[in-house]
Amino acid sequence: MRLYRALLHLYPRSFRLEYGREMTGVFAARRRARGPLGRLALWPGAVLEVAGNAAAVHADLLRQDVRQIARACSRAPGFVLTAVVIIGLGIGASTAAFSITEFVLFRPLPFPEPDRLVRLWETHPGYGQMELSAANARDWRRRQRSLDTFGLFSVQAANITGAGDPVRLDGATVDAELVDTLGVGPLAGRLITDADEVPSAPPVVVISYSLWQTRFGGAPDTLGRVIRLDDQAHEIVGVMPVTFAFPTPAADYWKPLQLDADDYLDRNNNYLHGLGRLRPGVSIDEARRDLQGVAAALAAEHPTTNRNAGANVFPLREGYSSRSRTLVLALFGAAACLLVITCVNLLNLMLARQLARRRELVVRTVLGAGRERLARQQLTETAIIAGAGGLVGIGIAAGAVPLFASLVPNTLPLSGGPTVDWRVWAYAAAATIGTGVLAGVLPALLRGRADTAALRDDTRAGGGARERVRGTLVAVSIVAAVVLLSGGGLLLRAMWKLQAIDPGFVAEDVLTIRTALPMPKYAVTDVRTRWYHDVLDQVRAVPGVADAAYVSFLPMAWRGGIWPVVMQGDELARQQGQVASLRYITPGFFEVMRIPRLAGRDVAVSDTLAQALGDARGVAVVSESFAERYWPGEAAIGRRFTFAFAEREIVGLVGDIRVRGLEVDSEPQVYLPAGQVWDGSLTFYAPKEMVIRAAGNRTGILPAVREILRRADPDLPIANVQWLTSIVDHETAPRAVQVRVLAIFAGVALLLAGVGIHGLLSFVVSERRQEIGVRMALGAQRGEVLALVLRRAITVTGTGLALGLAAAWWLGRLLDAALAGVPRTDPMTIVAVTLLIAVVTCIGSLVPAFRATRIDPARAMRAD
Repeated sequence: MRLYRALLHLYPRSFRLEYGREMTGVFAARRRARGPLGRLALWPGAVLEVAGNAAAVHADLLRQDVRQIARACSRAPGFVLTAVVIIGLGIGASTAAFSITEFVLFRPLPFPEPDRLVRLWETHPGYGQMELSAANARDWRRRQRSLDTFGLFSVQAANITGAGDPVRLDGATVDAELVDTLGVGPLAGRLITDADEVPSAPPVVVISYSLWQTRFGGAPDTLGRVIRLDDQAHEIVGVMPVTFAFPTPAADYWKPLQLDADDYLDRNNNYLHGLGRLRPGVSIDEARRDLQGVAAALAAEHPTTNRNAGANVFPLREGYSSRSRTLVLALFGAAACLLVITCVNLLNLMLARQLARRRELVVRTVLGAGRERLARQQLTETAIIAGAGGLVGIGIAAGAVPLFASLVPNTLPLSGGPTVDWRVWAYAAAATIGTGVLAGVLPALLRGRADTAALRDDTRAGGGARERVRGTLVAVSIVAAVVLLSGGGLLLRAMWKLQAIDPGFVAEDVLTIRTALPMPKYAVTDVRTRWYHDVLDQVRAVPGVADAAYVSFLPMAWRGGIWPVVMQGDELARQQGQVASLRYITPGFFEVMRIPRLAGRDVAVSDTLAQALGDARGVAVVSESFAERYWPGEAAIGRRFTFAFAEREIVGLVGDIRVRGLEVDSEPQVYLPAGQVWDGSLTFYAPKEMVIRAAGNRTGILPAVREILRRADPDLPIANVQWLTSIVDHETAPRAVQVRVLAIFAGVALLLAGVGIHGLLSFVVSERRQEIGVRMALGAQRGEVLALVLRRAITVTGTGLALGLAAAWWLGRLLDAALAGVPRTDPMTIVAVTLLIAVVTCIGSLVPAFRATRIDPARAMRAD
């Protein structure tokens, strides 16, 4: 019978108390009337009967509770609306932040066993992640013992013609082993094979699903068609699945990586990316030690080129900067703080509602309602309100997720973007259930036992315990608000600091257009430079154009091109102090960019390949930091050094620019004339970015320039048309989005904190009404009553502020990567947060405090 009594616990407690003994007796009579086998057969029917009836009883009680709750809520629509809005804000913010965090940090990569995929890097002094040279990659591949497969690829871009208008596409060259490493098959056709890697093999290309749809309309006969990439015919042999986004979502084609003997001559020519798949049971640390041992052996064998070269291994999942990770985590942490504040305020609302309904609950207890029944109804009410708030939160999250898209690193090999999918729904459901349970259980526990004596109690009954609980909840809310405000303030200060950095050039009124000349059509240097000069002469004649020039890469838009610098008599060694960034330019580039020329001259039209060969050296313009590094305090004009395969003579000195962005120190810069490069050499560095300085009316500039370029080469795609200011703004765009989001979160947090303080003090005044009346009857002045109420607000706020600042300082360590040198103890941030909390406290305290001073002592002492 103990088992049957335990089974009856499926029924509500009130039902068991009323009918449990009778049901137990009936079951016992049935058992006695049967034999051993009959008793055994009795149990399945009993279990089904009890389970079914219990479900029906619970459903009936739920219907009664819902009707009662609907009547109660109709009498207090303001409470319901406030609670739903508060829950919706908290759930919506945290759900939107979760969708970004889950996508960036936890979304499985679309490859088989993605945890075994690792990125492989060379390391050099000052550079923890550098691409591989072909020779080092070949030796690593042969000697390593920790990887099943070891693939190589190189990121590139090409002009596509032969299928509609010319377009500039991002893509990659890959080897067959990279295809095996990723383990993803084609949607149609085939992948790159070993035979395609032979330099004499017919050119082939695999295209993305997106390109197949947009360029070829998803036609089944796309396989076998020929397109021209950089004016070279390629046969389309495969189409990748829609989920394939390697190495980045921008990639639209993949060509075979074809290396010949010349590619293995220079171990300092780093341009290949390595991707490996760990052997089963091998950890990343073991693979790192394995490749570091290989790198050390190569350094001993090739001391001239590999003396400082090492190796490093990272998970493919972590192919983005620590700053991006920090910004995403900070967003989720801020949303978590807002969710905490939401829960706290919902708890305070439920406690206030319970207080307002105290007499009703006592009367219902006198009429026979048990504690379990009342607690059940309270939990049901909270669940319904929390569910409604959760649905509102989902709507808020769906609208907010696209606003956070700029926080997603563009190097993540995931197609699409964060959306409100089943993962987000599951999180929102869990957060809603957790919020509802927390806000329903605690008030039910605090309600305690209600009996008829409570009808005679004054309003102070139990008030002290409830006041302490509510004070604690408000203090917790303030702690979360302070953490949120401090984090947002530090990130705002970091953004201001970055925006105040001088990039070294004037971005305003500079239009940029990418027109990458296809090779080998423009592989001859003289042909290429004549094209530049003819086009630029026409562009300068356009009304509204002050000047125009070409450069290999725009500052901040592309951060590579780092080459070793060799002074006369020195050995070639790539290390942090002996490198510079390389850019080829046409005359007038410094004037367009407003980069100050400090000494010497600009590059000139006369700086040609023939002139360089005749003088046995080329010319170069270098930045101020370059001159200071090698000839501090001395004149740099006329000095010679070896750079990019040739000896150079310095003819000009210009100011430094921020090549690598606002947050990273840039290497010194070396600018070479576009005409001084051997035919077919360094074509990747051929100037491709046109920069145009506008003056006056600039509305007609772009159409005129497009027409000039169309006449110069109808097959030349025009891409990346943008003002230079947008590139500079892009440096802080993720921070700006996050700061705006945090500002919204902080505003909501401050509002809720003020509401919490107001509610606490209103409760204090209500509970201590008779005490205040007695004090005033005994001669207490209004100022003393005001101080009595405000003292409670100051105590709670001060406690929350102190704990919040301590928590913010401790959690600030997680933001170090995103603070751009702003200290966690930034005085301006601390003062601003303190003042904001003080202002909110004052606003939330004024009405209850002044209400206390207007209490009539006689009426207060006669109440209840």
